[in-house]
Amino acid sequence: MPRLSIWAVRLSLSYLLLGFTLGALMLANEGVPFGLWVGSLLPGHIDILLFGFVIQLAIGMAYWILPRFPGGSRGNETVLWITVGLLNLGIWTVALIGLLELPGQWLAIGRLFEGIASALFAFQVWKRIRASQTT
Repeated sequence: MPRLSIWAVRLSLSYLLLGFTLGALMLANEGVPFGLWVGSLLPGHIDILLFGFVIQLAIGMAYWILPRFPGGSRGNETVLWITVGLLNLGIWTVALIGLLELPGQWLAIGRLFEGIASALFAFQVWKRIRASQTT
């Protein structure tokens, strides 16, 4: 498994644990209220599970599993590291909005990072998706 895939999958599993923890806190707060601030965790909880776990897991696995280019290359690895970095920057930007009471433009900035990361990934792996060469 390539190093980028290892990091992406491990990060995604970390986000799964964090997302479940945030969900458990919010659920516990429903039964025994212990803080009004817990409600501000919902946007982060959603983003962490959807983008942090699901999307990042898909990126890590797709980078590993999709057919390589002739010669064995998986594409420009530097661009894919930037992709993972931008995705995580976007996740944390959106996740901290409610908790830190950041203004609304931070949501657009976080989503922009996530969108650029998605476009970069799609651009990098697009040519790797092709018909099998076996007859």
